[in-house]
Amino acid sequence: MVTQPKIKVEDLKLWYGDFRALHGVDLDINENEVTAFIGPSGCGKSTFIKTLNRMNDLIPYARVEGKVELDGQDIYSKKMDLNNLRKKVGMVFQQPNPFPKSIYDNIAYGPRTHGVKKKSELDEIVERSLRQAAIWDEVKDHLDRNALSISGGQQQRICIARALAVEPEVLLMDEPTSALDPISTAKIEELVSELKQEYTIVMVTHNMQQASRISDRTAFFLNGHIIETDQTRKIFTNPNQEETENYISGRFG
Repeated sequence: MVTQPKIKVEDLKLWYGDFRALHGVDLDINENEVTAFIGPSGCGKSTFIKTLNRMNDLIPYARVEGKVELDGQDIYSKKMDLNNLRKKVGMVFQQPNPFPKSIYDNIAYGPRTHGVKKKSELDEIVERSLRQAAIWDEVKDHLDRNALSISGGQQQRICIARALAVEPEVLLMDEPTSALDPISTAKIEELVSELKQEYTIVMVTHNMQQASRISDRTAFFLNGHIIETDQTRKIFTNPNQEETENYISGRFG
């Protein structure tokens, strides 16, 4: 039986004003896998990941052509409900960005905006999300503490818990460990490996070792094109394209 990809991208192009940032990108993203995007700075990785939940809509001069389908539904269709899309496709950014509120209110924020008001329900969601983000034991006794007062690594796991609280299907992570120390990075990597049992994860990383450790598939971007995409092991040991091999072997980038 052939399984449909969770996300299917066909001939996606994106312009910032007159500058063309993405050139006809095609990519299938499979359910319950970690797909990593690698490539040098400015190659289109972060631009592309933001097209998957229409974060690029927030940039007034960005223009998109092509198709992005989530479970067969075109997310750029006029009928697409953006709130519903961003509930299904959550995002974690490079810099931890908790709200200047308590840890509890950070996690409860999304469910509240989607209509959950009962404290007992919110309590359950907050605990479940913090457990999923592997930080419950560290914060359970001070949920009223301001989320900005904890360490960067803890803040990033709070941001992951906040994204998980609305029960997304896909989690986008744009260099989620680049601002973190090695111990916090290892915790997030371990967490990503566990979360893929329940979620589809797409991660931009500047760290090739990280991509090789935790992703199932890897896409190599260069100058707004996907040069190659394949099983991660194949990309790192026997890539098909010379540019991929040159990048992985450190000849440029």
